Amino acid sequence: MAVSESEVFPDVPPLHWSDELASGDARMDETHREFVEQLAALRALPVQQQLEPYRALIAHTEEHFAREERWMVAVGFAADNCHAHHHREILDMMRAVERHYLDGDHDIIARMAAALAEWFPMHAQTMDAGLAQHMRAVGFDSRTETLADPSRVRPATMTGCGSVHCS
Repeated sequence: MAVSESEVFPDVPPLHWSDELASGDARMDETHREFVEQLAALRALPVQQQLEPYRALIAHTEEHFAREERWMVAVGFAADNCHAHHHREILDMMRAVERHYLDGDHDIIARMAAALAEWFPMHAQTMDAGLAQHMRAVGFDSRTETLADPSRVRPATMTGCGSVHCS
């Protein structure tokens, strides 16, 4: 009988989109909602069926993080800031999980999915919310990826996690 990830890790509740995860930036929230939905669908599958949806989640997360990192640079963050570093660590782990799965550890995707469900709310509510707040403060439009007034941003001056308030 196939066992789902939620049966293997019942102590990690399902992650569902809610207003608590909203950053206030519509484009960011749209991407986050997609992430949450893909993660929930992945967690509902038997572990034997998780590889392809997990690969899709990795691809989505790569695009998601790359977009946020473009935004960070556009609004004055140094390219190697702690928020971008955190993204790299998460993606490195996600890619390593795929390799371990291919080497025979078929429960590892379920473990990573549970870990992502625990990790994401705090990341969204701190680093991403701070980034969204800073983007609003400097007049950055995430749909067009443009600044209303580029003179409001000094290039590569911030190395923090989400905003000038995070060092």
